[in-house]
Amino acid sequence: MEHLDHDRPPGGAHRPPNRPERGKRPGDGRPADTDHPGEELPADLATALRHARSPRHPGPDTPAGPPVPAWPGPPLPIPQAGPAELDLRALLRLSLAASDGSGRLRPAASAGALHPVDTQLVVGAGCSLPPGRYGYDPLRHRVHRLGRQPAGTPPGVTAELSVTPRRTLSHYGHRAWPLLLLDTGHAAGALFLAARALGCGEPELLLDGTAESPLAAVRVLPPGPAHRPHRARHATSAPTPGELLSRRSSPVPLPGTPDARALRAVLGSASHAGGDDLRWCAAVGPPRPGLIELAPDGTTSHRAVGETRPTLAVWAAGQGWIADAGAVLLARGCPADAGTSHIRRAHLRAGFAVHLAHITARRHGLTARPVGSWQRADIGAALGAAPGRDWIVHGLALGTLHAEEENTT
Repeated sequence: MEHLDHDRPPGGAHRPPNRPERGKRPGDGRPADTDHPGEELPADLATALRHARSPRHPGPDTPAGPPVPAWPGPPLPIPQAGPAELDLRALLRLSLAASDGSGRLRPAASAGALHPVDTQLVVGAGCSLPPGRYGYDPLRHRVHRLGRQPAGTPPGVTAELSVTPRRTLSHYGHRAWPLLLLDTGHAAGALFLAARALGCGEPELLLDGTAESPLAAVRVLPPGPAHRPHRARHATSAPTPGELLSRRSSPVPLPGTPDARALRAVLGSASHAGGDDLRWCAAVGPPRPGLIELAPDGTTSHRAVGETRPTLAVWAAGQGWIADAGAVLLARGCPADAGTSHIRRAHLRAGFAVHLAHITARRHGLTARPVGSWQRADIGAALGAAPGRDWIVHGLALGTLHAEEENTT
């Protein structure tokens, strides 16, 4: 399946048909070459995105490699926070740490549960770790000290997010790069919400897409009025730790049309968080199917009339269940001629915004599942505009009933 699914169980229960097990060559069952995955990403991000948007299917799975970097030095526990210190143990537990032995269940969504995002922590004063640079191991919830912090490091922590492409490439092949960027945006969203839950105010986000490594960064200040920004830029209210730890991608199907109030809230959350490069709409079904958008006065209006969900199901790697989802939130933009920084920025912001919208959907009692892989999804051209200008970048399928409730309702 081609979707952001951090809850996929081990053993390939959701593996697409006619795809061999990861690490096997087709036909002979022998292990694949662990040093040379079968498909490489183009060096040019625009070319990589063009390949990802094409209808070509990925090849056979290849080994994903180690799930975390081989950080040097011994693994260190994160100390308990003292008074007025930023609790890094809680921050990472609520955002990036794995909660089961397989390493799949984490507060941040990831395509195929492959979790390619790696985190280095630049720690300043006022934290539960001594100042320095650390590598984080989300499977063991431990850190490895890498060296001193750079001169001029401010109080708090800066989480620098990079990716190991091989993990996602192993399953998604040429479709990997958009998913790597979306995953990074989701990780930034998880850190952002965890900081809010711990009373640290609004973190500073670096999602401008100008750098290859780190792709993104989130700076979290110690708690307390002295460190809080004067104005919050995002409309999402502080979540509770329980909300963050219980956030999971709902199993399919996702039936049931959300009410107007819930759709307005989800659209509003995404629009506030998504930045200037993206536009947002939601595909809804009967009684009045079509695409709705958020108006300046906070109401919704129809951008287009007519059933769109079956087309979205085809564009989303043929995931038929999307045709019956209650609604699908869509991030649109990133034209075909976008440059590298624009591509990075749009996808990072889309992942970040969908992560926040997911929490909003849960607060309104909705089921929700991010949808990250889109092919031929030129929604602008489908609506009669110039082709190549308005592509689907990310999605969040929504419903009102859980899969297990469908058979009893």
